[in-house]
Amino acid sequence: MTKPPGLVLASVLTLAFIGLAPLLQPAWLLTLLLIPFSLVLFLIRDTRYVSLSIIALAVLYGLGWLSTFVFTCTLGIVVIGELAFRLTGGRQISYLHHLAAAIAISLAVMLYLQYSAPLVVVMGVVAAVLLRAVLRSREDALMIEALGVAMTMFLFEEINFEVDLSILVAAAAIAFGFGYTSYRLRVADVSGLFSGAMIGIILIVFADVRWFLIMLTFFIIGAGATRYHYAEKERLGVAQEHAGVRGYFNVFANGLVATGAAILYGVTGQPAFVALFMGSVASAAADTAASEIGVTGKTPYLITTLRPVPRGTNGGVTLRGEVAAVVASALVAVAAWVMGVADPWMVVVTVIAGFIGTNVDSLVGATLENSGMIGNSGTNLTATFFGGVSGMLLYMLV
Repeated sequence: MTKPPGLVLASVLTLAFIGLAPLLQPAWLLTLLLIPFSLVLFLIRDTRYVSLSIIALAVLYGLGWLSTFVFTCTLGIVVIGELAFRLTGGRQISYLHHLAAAIAISLAVMLYLQYSAPLVVVMGVVAAVLLRAVLRSREDALMIEALGVAMTMFLFEEINFEVDLSILVAAAAIAFGFGYTSYRLRVADVSGLFSGAMIGIILIVFADVRWFLIMLTFFIIGAGATRYHYAEKERLGVAQEHAGVRGYFNVFANGLVATGAAILYGVTGQPAFVALFMGSVASAAADTAASEIGVTGKTPYLITTLRPVPRGTNGGVTLRGEVAAVVASALVAVAAWVMGVADPWMVVVTVIAGFIGTNVDSLVGATLENSGMIGNSGTNLTATFFGGVSGMLLYMLV
């Protein structure tokens, strides 16, 4: 990993303009001053995309689309975080240095602007490190990272959700602890670590730790199902790639609907969103169990034609897989009931929703995925959405 002097210059300029931001108003004055300096960075080969990312943020700030806090914090997180990442060699441990540097500059910005928004900062920092892991091989990574962090911080600033600092710190510790454990156990890669941590923090902050434990139940079911007769699945050529190690695509495909449900519940307090959450998690667990366990059963049948198909065919279902789906849904539902999240009717609804979700997955797999219109992650996201919405509608009917 290179250590260009241009990035050091970019960091110095970043700190200077963070200091000037609250003093130069209206915002477009700072934009007019920042763009020429950024163009100097563009002349340095290794900082061209750093320059473009700064210019993009400056334009958004000058147009009034970003607050002073989001603009300065994003600028610091992206540039200073990248400096720390490169100075430590761009290795796996460098993500920790990126994280620490981003947190440090964010705290400094909060103190300087006397603006308390710890949740906004945490989401921005996690988004930055996640995008760095996802886009590591791309030359334009910094520009995408800058826009992604800015949009993330803008969204959570707009939500304006109040959270106790002790709860936020505990949520971050629990979520990152779980993510790191998953990484060390080779259940998740680096992108899976940070995407899982992001989802975990949101679940705990907007709902409570029990929602995180319910999601953890799905994770355990999924990991167990993946390892079920793994040698046999390898022999048959239907085992998960990379020994079942999950990346951000898999994490978001299975957890995005549940995350949205947690945010909606935290903002509104409506129990219908608990059912949305339960249905989506049950669908994810049911689908994983049906796929990983069902493939070891007898000849699968395509859900659309009921004709025999080779093992591993998208949309192929077996009796063993359907039973595994129901059992996985029931385990998620019972875990929620034991923790006091689900009442008896929601337990029933969750099992039904999980069964619906896994068969929607098979139906979409047999049609849209087999035709190449969407990939496996799109199929999983569709299944968890329909499973979650089914659960919510069924719960609201009674």
